[in-house]
Amino acid sequence: MSFFDEVDEPRAEPPTRTQRRRPPQGRGRPPGGGRPGGPRGPRAGPQQTIRARRAVALTALIVVVILIVIGVHSCQVSQANSDLRNYTVSVASLMQESNRTSAQLFGLLSSGQGPGSASNLQSQADEASLTAGKQLNRARGLSAPGQLQTAQQYLVLALQMRANGITGIAQQLPSALQAQTSSTAVDAIAADMAQFYASDVLYKDYTLPMIVSALHNANIPAGGANGEPISQGQFLPSLSWLTPSFVAAELSAPTPTAHGGKLAPGPHGHALNSVSVGGTTLQTGTTNTVPAHPAPTFTLNFINSGANTETNVMCKVTVSGASLSGQTTVARTSAGQSYSCHVTLSASPRAGSYTVRATVEPVPYSVSFQ
Repeated sequence: MSFFDEVDEPRAEPPTRTQRRRPPQGRGRPPGGGRPGGPRGPRAGPQQTIRARRAVALTALIVVVILIVIGVHSCQVSQANSDLRNYTVSVASLMQESNRTSAQLFGLLSSGQGPGSASNLQSQADEASLTAGKQLNRARGLSAPGQLQTAQQYLVLALQMRANGITGIAQQLPSALQAQTSSTAVDAIAADMAQFYASDVLYKDYTLPMIVSALHNANIPAGGANGEPISQGQFLPSLSWLTPSFVAAELSAPTPTAHGGKLAPGPHGHALNSVSVGGTTLQTGTTNTVPAHPAPTFTLNFINSGANTETNVMCKVTVSGASLSGQTTVARTSAGQSYSCHVTLSASPRAGSYTVRATVEPVPYSVSFQ
């Protein structure tokens, strides 16, 4: 037996790494692109997670920005409403003080002190003028919200008119209470009263409606028990003060006529017998209770106690401390005859106790100046 030496075939080494098989020619790539098991397949999950986290972070950032914007806006609205409330309160307080100055001034003018008190009247009017000047300066110093800048201008102008009017009246009072200069001075005082009327129009028809409108736009209640304070008073108590004859009567100013004349011989004048309201006769030296609404009407019963016929006899009622008054005129009275006149107050007084002064004014006289 013979043996042949066989050449040993080389042994294949075990593969050290997995062989990748190429896809058969002509076949498409597996869904998702790339080769199966390639580098893109394993990284697809983490990228989706990253994108999701980025979306969440972006959403959170947007929410935070919106909250910041809302917070800033809320703070701005709160500050604006606070400024509006503070301005409203300041204006109401200032106008209430101005109305008290009005009561002081017109109480003084209606006091009937007459020519003998000219110096005292002027001194007290000067004090009222100083007070009005301080109120004007306070108005100028108010910080008005942006939407109320025009209202602020009207407010300052109204108080400027009041201060100017009081100053003019104070300067004219001595002349108004002297027979030689009474007529011209009284006319000037009546003209100054027109400034008070104009100031009331500016405040009540312009400044106040603008403030109330701003409060309503901000959903802030105005007036009443729960709303922001609103002062609706006025400085001029009655339009009668625009009439020189009324001013002269209130001041008890002498009323010389333009033409010379002689006073008829014999006594002149009237005697007031009684005063009643609504059928109730008032008693002097005691408290009488009468209704305040509607504006009460006083009946003055008097007699011509002189020896002459008189014309244009004025009946007058003044309520001290309330700047209220009223007057009427009886065209003609005869000596020894009794008469009645009815005087209605210019407005209803507030509930309280007051001193009421009812008079039949002295008979006007004629003088001739040389």
